[in-house]
Amino acid sequence: MTMCRLLAIRSREPFSMREHLEQFQEIARTSPQYQGHGWGCAWKEGDEWRLYRSIRPVWEDDLERFGATSFMLAHARSAFRDENIHVDYNMPFLAEPLVFLFNGELHGVRIQAEGINGAAKIFSVIRRFENGSWQNALQKGSDLIAERSRYVKAMNIVMADERRLYIRSIYSEQEDYFALRVKRTAAMDRVCSQEYPDEARGWKILPSGACLEV
Repeated sequence: MTMCRLLAIRSREPFSMREHLEQFQEIARTSPQYQGHGWGCAWKEGDEWRLYRSIRPVWEDDLERFGATSFMLAHARSAFRDENIHVDYNMPFLAEPLVFLFNGELHGVRIQAEGINGAAKIFSVIRRFENGSWQNALQKGSDLIAERSRYVKAMNIVMADERRLYIRSIYSEQEDYFALRVKRTAAMDRVCSQEYPDEARGWKILPSGACLEV
């Protein structure tokens, strides 16, 4: 697994997806690691999640197709060893009511779960712990994965259901690159792999081990 780039937004009012995805394009394009093995996004349209995934790099895709929403998650992929370059491996993953994003690098993981790749298996493990609280499921599932890994260089997870975001961030090194950033205002909550290029102020770095619901 490698460190993909991710973005999640929950807003009280509809916002332009394109405006935020343009910032995300630049984050992915200028990343120290190549983030061009495809990308995807999920967004709320009424009461339903819509999903778009492409094998193209996000900075080469046309954002005209995206309108307004109040809830969006996006992911740009950096494939491990440049392998399995196929759109089915791209996130977000959707398992109603949840949308799932992951980036990270885990070594020596000793756990069995169903899934097309490591991220999908992590998603499966987390869902096993659902018992009325997705935040608790996220914490318990990610704790189990960390305990059964030889080394967790980083494990960042963002999930969403119909109303809330659930965030877990664990990293052991290179905070500048591996840590998630959060920016919360009265109108909008945002989680991103780094500050927006055109909006650096107001973002807070999540400490390693953070698990929160917004």
